[in-house]
Amino acid sequence: MAAAEHSRDADHWPQATVLVVDDEPGMRHFLEKALAPRVARVLTAGSAEDAEAVLQQHRVDLVILDIALPGKNGISLLKDMRAQGIGAEVVLITAFADLDTAIEALRAGAGDMLLKPFRITQVLGAVRHGLERAQLRRENWVLRRSLSQRTPPADGLVGQSIAIKGLQSALRQIAAVDSTVLLTGESGTGKELAALALHRLSPHAAAPFVPVNCATAAPAHLEAELFGRGGHGPGRDGLFVYAQGGTLFLDEIGELPLPLQATLLRVLDDRRIRPVGSERTIPVEVRIVAATNRPLGEDVKAGRFRADLYYRLQVVEIKLPPLRAHKEDIPDLVAHFVDTLAPRLGVPPIEVTPDEMGYLKQYDWPGNVRELRNLIERSLIVGALNVSALYQSLPRPRAPAAPAAPLAGGPTDLHTLEKRHILAVLESVGSDKAQAAQLLGISRRTLERRLAEWAEAGPDPR
Repeated sequence: MAAAEHSRDADHWPQATVLVVDDEPGMRHFLEKALAPRVARVLTAGSAEDAEAVLQQHRVDLVILDIALPGKNGISLLKDMRAQGIGAEVVLITAFADLDTAIEALRAGAGDMLLKPFRITQVLGAVRHGLERAQLRRENWVLRRSLSQRTPPADGLVGQSIAIKGLQSALRQIAAVDSTVLLTGESGTGKELAALALHRLSPHAAAPFVPVNCATAAPAHLEAELFGRGGHGPGRDGLFVYAQGGTLFLDEIGELPLPLQATLLRVLDDRRIRPVGSERTIPVEVRIVAATNRPLGEDVKAGRFRADLYYRLQVVEIKLPPLRAHKEDIPDLVAHFVDTLAPRLGVPPIEVTPDEMGYLKQYDWPGNVRELRNLIERSLIVGALNVSALYQSLPRPRAPAAPAAPLAGGPTDLHTLEKRHILAVLESVGSDKAQAAQLLGISRRTLERRLAEWAEAGPDPR
């Protein structure tokens, strides 16, 4: 009984994802039914082309791959997977095997081969051995990484460019004083990271750092969130109290409703808050760091933002550079995101070829550092860097080869490809700008600014 129980536990892998690739529906159903109770998820594909689409969207731990497939065969698919850096374990299955086929399969990177017809115990044994090999590789990588881990910069800002060094210098210079700071810059440039660096460099680093996004909180509840609630009902403290002695980071300050702008101005002047529904005031000692990707000066002229609050926040203003202004930092940023995200996701790191890095440096990054981080996270999940995610019609670059032929259909400069990608995404969601911006990893304001620039420039030359 104990031995049987142990056997059942050994053949369960609750974290694993397995892809079954076979053109016979009966074989796919048989393997799916056998594995589904034992793994986290079973994905299926009837051809190599369908499998490639699945591998671009999902991280897979093990592939059970038929050699005889319509179109591209299984060994060709395996070779392409390895060329793209997809390191999932592969168990090949075939009804006809010879020595030459077995040698080719091993050279291509297969971990095991099963001859049809096979028993379920053989399948489970091959899956067990493959997942054990994958686990051993992960453990070895974690050990190597722990021995040679990069030391992150003290202020958390990655890069050696003049722009980043200037930002680091400015933050260090003003960290020692408690003046209000306004951080400006496009969406995705890392304003919260800069605010956190400012806090950590200050004498109050041990005190709380409390971020609040003024654009996401409902206006009806934002006042109580910031200042707390008193009166006769159940009271609670607000974020100003939680940040006592530390830093309160007000992101998207331009979205703050006008009545709350007046309240915030009084707090900045008096250093006291009044909870909603209360008659008493509470003294607070909090440093305010505000951030915006909006031109607040224009909002002041249009009456959308109070001039007195703007000048009160603008005691010290620091503008964060867009990523396109310091592209030389992209290799350091890529390495940083791989180092920090891979352990969190529980996946091995990815390698970025010189050609791929060249494409990353040419792209204009409308979503800035946040868009680069999102790309690296998606690539880690899939198991390989997918540069074509940036340009819909751009083939993924490979190791040094002959110059690529021009793409059919017009200009191939990256600015044009970027524009086509954004417009294609916008069209795919029925011109819903909010949804398109979310898919692109940029703010809606950034998207609208790009569209306005292209409208002024006129149609593409043909």
